Amino acid sequence: MSTIAIQNATIINEGKHTLGSVIIRNSYIERVIIGTDTPVETERVIDGSGKFLLPGVIDDQVHFREPGLTHKGNIYTESKAAVAGGVTSFMEMPNTNPQTTTIEALEEKHRIAGETSLANYSFYLGATNDNIDEITKINPHRVCGVKVFMGSSTGNMLVDNPTSLEQIFKASPVLIATHCEDEETIKRNSKEFANRYGSSIPFSCHPLIRSAEACYLSSSLAVRMAKKFDARLHLLHLSTAKEMELLSNALPLSKKKITGEVCVHHLWFNDKDYDELEWRIKWNPAVKMASDQKALQEALRNNLLDVVATDHAPHTLAEKRNPYSSCPSGGPLVQHSLIAMLEMVSKGVFTLEMVVDKMCHSPAELFRVEKRGFIREGYFADLVLVNPNSKWKVTPENILYKCGWSPLEGETFGAQVTHTLVNGRVVYDNGVFDESVKGSALEFYQQ
Repeated sequence: MSTIAIQNATIINEGKHTLGSVIIRNSYIERVIIGTDTPVETERVIDGSGKFLLPGVIDDQVHFREPGLTHKGNIYTESKAAVAGGVTSFMEMPNTNPQTTTIEALEEKHRIAGETSLANYSFYLGATNDNIDEITKINPHRVCGVKVFMGSSTGNMLVDNPTSLEQIFKASPVLIATHCEDEETIKRNSKEFANRYGSSIPFSCHPLIRSAEACYLSSSLAVRMAKKFDARLHLLHLSTAKEMELLSNALPLSKKKITGEVCVHHLWFNDKDYDELEWRIKWNPAVKMASDQKALQEALRNNLLDVVATDHAPHTLAEKRNPYSSCPSGGPLVQHSLIAMLEMVSKGVFTLEMVVDKMCHSPAELFRVEKRGFIREGYFADLVLVNPNSKWKVTPENILYKCGWSPLEGETFGAQVTHTLVNGRVVYDNGVFDESVKGSALEFYQQ
């Protein structure tokens, strides 16, 4: 039996700042004590003086590349980077090799994660035009959702058959998460810019090729389908001002059927950054205009957007350092997502309580995660301790992604994660990892 006390920290939880301590017994939060200098008897005491204590971040969209693409990253390396950044749980995407489009493939990922992941985990089942039988076999207590690529994808994961799409929205027993970009619009734009620039398309053209129109055409179709079949729809990595028209803040999150996610890079970067950063910020959907960035920030503040995630998608430097047309989209972010959001807090863009809500509370509530995402007695002790006054610079030496680079390299941040606890164990302590026990599979309750 292990006991830990985190004492005299500023607890940021459920919209409040509270000075106090948290007592952890084994995997769970046993007590939350308000006030300072409360005497406790535990095996270990962590001094939280001058630090923020947050619930662990739940990232609802990552690509950890295992199996089959492990030269870019794997569940072990990327979960280690995640834990160092305060991410204690992740939900991983199906476009691996083989693709996670069967229950058998889903179980294999669980096996790998159970042996190697330092963070808690769940995996999406990928939809295709012809795997509805697999989707209907999903255990809703074990699987976070079905991922539907309603735009460009690899292999056979582009769901472009209207009948198949209707079957998925009608029959899925779990939340449907969508990547929305209209394929025909992108193809038309790609041809136009190839004719204009040949093989030397500037990276700054990316938001014009994968345009706001392409995003809206697809996301509005997803919303129509969800409303038709009364399905739970989660629109991933929304990137445009116009798409905010599709969302509502009229209901509490637990009642919403249609929800929206925004990624850190769409909040941090805009089109003015392409000239300097080029391939480093090539994502799908694209980083759009400054006006879109501001609209996304405002939508997060007014609760049109519900969740902040990363779409962490590592590629090697050799793959990324290519001309536009042969440069893959995606970049690594899980080690730096929380810190980047806290930097935006320091600049007055968001509040600290909002960051905790959108990165911790809301993912837990939206996906109905059992006993995580909050600092509550009886909940799993997934916790992050942050020093808000610890300047540090992102350099190759402190980047933990297997790919070895970050789009935020060279940035100086004012806050730093000092400790991360997963299921009551201190997995990360000022740069030192305890890898003796691995994370657990997330479980989900259904209403």
